Amino acid sequence: MATAVPMRPAMTEAEWQARQELAACYRVFDMLGWSEMIYNHITVKVPDEDGAFLINPFGLHFSEVTASSLVKIDIDGNKLDDSPYPVNRAGFVQHALFHRHLPDAHCIMHTHTTAGMAVSSLEGGLQPINFYACNFAGQIAYHDFEGVTVRDEEGERLLANLGDKRVMLLRNHGILAMGRTLPEAFIRHWSLQRACEIQLATLSMGRPLTVAPEVIAVHQRDLHMAQVPGGPGAADFAAMVRLVDRRDTSWRN
Repeated sequence: MATAVPMRPAMTEAEWQARQELAACYRVFDMLGWSEMIYNHITVKVPDEDGAFLINPFGLHFSEVTASSLVKIDIDGNKLDDSPYPVNRAGFVQHALFHRHLPDAHCIMHTHTTAGMAVSSLEGGLQPINFYACNFAGQIAYHDFEGVTVRDEEGERLLANLGDKRVMLLRNHGILAMGRTLPEAFIRHWSLQRACEIQLATLSMGRPLTVAPEVIAVHQRDLHMAQVPGGPGAADFAAMVRLVDRRDTSWRN
């Protein structure tokens, strides 16, 4: 007996492509061990629709998210589709704030990884003691913990602390990364996560070697020469999606 193929919801081709890319990203995060029960969020703006973005259904694990199950909401948190799933206010408040005020924040990622939370809880935060950490020297913002992010009034301080940066360590909380594209946000999150993991390992062994500012400047100047054509993170993210597809392709539905 033939297996029934799920019906694709009615929407623009651009929205469907955005849904598939975002669903793939949730599966990639899960594959990399960055899931946190049913919590944390990755959001993307809906192409050609002002103020609309996609977010994960509250109640599904990252490994269960599919293109059609993503929830479409407006900047005020109102559902724009007939999804049966609720939206986590703790995710919506923070993400809607940045989507509303930052034109270049097409994709926003927030996680509670062990390494990210640990370094965000450390006096001094991320230190320039490894290759990946040097990527972020002078380019990472910090925001003090104020409790679970469900209050709109915290937004003004979040924006002020972010400034012109697009990567932030939420102190005692975790990683926040954003980008002009989903792959760009992904490679920023991945690199910051690696920097945090390596810092934890290094500090557990003793006194670290700190990279000199003049070396960091050369490193950041030359980083573009080690990137594959196609835009920041594009080849990296595509490689991760291929790995996900070897496990499970249900995210495409």
